[in-house]
Amino acid sequence: MTWVQYVLGTITVLSAVVAVVLVSRTVAKMVSIIRLGQPAPDRVGPFGPRFMTMLKETLGHTRMLKWSHIGVLHWLVMVGFGGLFLALVEAFVEVWNPTFHLPLIGTWSVYSLFVEILGVGTVVGIGALIVIRQLHNPARQGRLSRFYGSNMGRAYFVEGIVFLEGLGILVVRGAKISLGAFDVPTWSAPVSTALAAILPPSETLVTVFAAVKVLSATIWLIVIALTPTMGVAWHRFTAFPNIYFKREDSGRKALGAVKPMMSGGKPLDFEEADPDTDVFGAGKVEDFTWKGLLDFTTCTECGRCQSQCPAWNTEKPLSPKLLVNALRDNAYAKAPYLLAGGRKDMAGDEIGITGDDAEARLAAIPEAARTEAERPLIGGEDVLGVIDPEILWSCTTCGACVEQCPVDIEHVDHIVDMRRYQVMIESEFPTELNSLFKNLENKGNPWGQNPKDRLEWTKGLDFEVPVVEGELDAETEYLFWIGCAGAFDDGQKKTIQATAELLHRAGVNFAVLGSGETCTGDPARRSGNEFVFQMLAQQNVETLNTVFEGRETGTRKIVTTCPHCLNTLGREYPQLDGHYEVLHHTQLLNKLVREKKLVPVSAPAGEETGPVTYHDPCYLGRHNEVYEEPRALINATGAAGTTTLTEMPRHGDRSMCCGAGGARMWMEERIGKRINFTRAEEAAETLQQAGNGTEPSGTLAVGCPFCRTMMTDGVNQTAGEAVKVQDVSQMLLAAVRRGDPAPEPTPEPEPTPEPSAEAPAESPAESEVPSGTDGAESTGTAPTPEQGSNGAASNGSSPDQAARERSTEN
Repeated sequence: MTWVQYVLGTITVLSAVVAVVLVSRTVAKMVSIIRLGQPAPDRVGPFGPRFMTMLKETLGHTRMLKWSHIGVLHWLVMVGFGGLFLALVEAFVEVWNPTFHLPLIGTWSVYSLFVEILGVGTVVGIGALIVIRQLHNPARQGRLSRFYGSNMGRAYFVEGIVFLEGLGILVVRGAKISLGAFDVPTWSAPVSTALAAILPPSETLVTVFAAVKVLSATIWLIVIALTPTMGVAWHRFTAFPNIYFKREDSGRKALGAVKPMMSGGKPLDFEEADPDTDVFGAGKVEDFTWKGLLDFTTCTECGRCQSQCPAWNTEKPLSPKLLVNALRDNAYAKAPYLLAGGRKDMAGDEIGITGDDAEARLAAIPEAARTEAERPLIGGEDVLGVIDPEILWSCTTCGACVEQCPVDIEHVDHIVDMRRYQVMIESEFPTELNSLFKNLENKGNPWGQNPKDRLEWTKGLDFEVPVVEGELDAETEYLFWIGCAGAFDDGQKKTIQATAELLHRAGVNFAVLGSGETCTGDPARRSGNEFVFQMLAQQNVETLNTVFEGRETGTRKIVTTCPHCLNTLGREYPQLDGHYEVLHHTQLLNKLVREKKLVPVSAPAGEETGPVTYHDPCYLGRHNEVYEEPRALINATGAAGTTTLTEMPRHGDRSMCCGAGGARMWMEERIGKRINFTRAEEAAETLQQAGNGTEPSGTLAVGCPFCRTMMTDGVNQTAGEAVKVQDVSQMLLAAVRRGDPAPEPTPEPEPTPEPSAEAPAESPAESEVPSGTDGAESTGTAPTPEQGSNGAASNGSSPDQAARERSTEN
């Protein structure tokens, strides 16, 4: 054994001992910090589904592969990192004994090929990722780079070490082949054999290469042990538990329902809650659950969330990545104070470290930690707040960040929790929300309209719309949930009327609640006013449970045109014992078209409808994963190819928000560019390219009342009248009406003779027009003679009534 082997061998052993000790201490400290969070008992089991989800998302890279090429490259690096552990163990001994091989498998050609593939894959994968990082370097791209705000020095360090690890495998094997100490077939080590051709045979060379490989690994461990906030490195370990403990044990993303307001691991009961002892949202970093603190620890700083965030893309201060990083840094900087028992009440007075020795115990805590403990979680630069209020209130809760996060961080839940504390404890929120909260409490809708006017949309329909009183009739299949926008917004009324007519034509038995309906509470909950949400939700659940009294699961059906109502009724009301089968109108209409109960007809030659693009509503798409049905209906309206659907660059699960979610519909947009303008411009550009014209024209299809309002405003301000904004139901109704028979010509009336002075003309008899029953069984106009006494109109498959004049308004 040479002196080089002794020296390098001793250094590698000592470095490994130091690394193991430091990592063990750091892991123990990280666990203690994460455990400072609030309890989350629902995250523990069941083991089987959670474990399978973890394996699927990690080994299968299902989230990473949303960006396919980067996902493949990262998979190569990940597999190399784990799969080459035995090669690292072998390198430890190779420093002392250059001819050493692992027992049994060391010279097995199959294992050799496995190691070769992993080594080459690691080098190629990390090399390509290094190039990608440089191509998107924030020094050149600024805010457009997803790495903007990430710690680039840490990333370079990790990438450099990974490259050395992969290369180290190959050069050690090459040096051993050159030495004649590694006899395997060339096919099982082609790259290593090629390297051996240019390496001199030398035991010292094998020792040096093996030592470099070992030291690169131990130095990496020492550095990350000294830097517990280095998420770009630590995610290699924390991603596994973070995915395992994700919100849904089914593996579903943390979208759809917002998690209930919890305190001490239990849902908060407002009737018994005490602000002095209970947790109302998140007013301090320790108010988040331990899963929240694990989220913050796990962030890789990859910036996928940032690249998709509509607020960030319109020059607002919110970056989901930077928000999570700020919370992480605050938690770890404040940890020594919290671990020592420090705690403050809502007035900012110390209540954790008290007693005669309190001053001494506080003095023993590092000053930096005590200073960090003084910072408010939400506050501007003047008070050194961790999160600026403008950041908090810029969020539209669209879920793009959660959708893209490869390690299942639950950004939306954390943002809503912080809003809850600001609204319910601090009473600090945008002034516009005052009117929203007041209208929801007093009138049951965001616009503050009279609830008696909820049936105004039925005026002009030529069939009666049944209104529920008490329990739903046995023959009624669906409760049609109109929603506040459908009842009070003039534009959305067209969507409601179109949907109602289509259901009527298809022979679907449905009814509405009329004035018995109230806001689902979606804007209240997502703006942080959980109290108002609970008030509205409990009222609606009581009403709906009465309506569906005696009905079995699967027969309590609701259809709605509003994705926000869909999400709240279907995903959040179960938290309050309200269990219903809720469908979006595009889902039901698509079913009716497939069953031939509605038959759309393409436009005749010369009446081309022009190009169409579809805007995915966030709460229909990402939150509820409904993507295909609206597109199927759009395609059905152009059976002969006269309607073409062209996708915008951002569509599907990467669709850009319209800007109205998260109660932003009722808040002014004062920073950066308006989100709806940006999205409208994207739609207009898509339509222009699809139409091969100099100006944009065609139809922007939507499936949400919020999106309709925002996109109409955006289109009017950017594209002009040549672009129409229409709900998918309106497009389908126009296509179905094309199949109606042409109206029979009306014979011209006989000329009426002039009355003589002796015989004055008779006065025509005044016709009786039945009036609505104002909340009774039905409302609307009287049935026409063609419809019959029961008021039933024909469906699209066998029309027997005159075609009505089609509206061309947006």
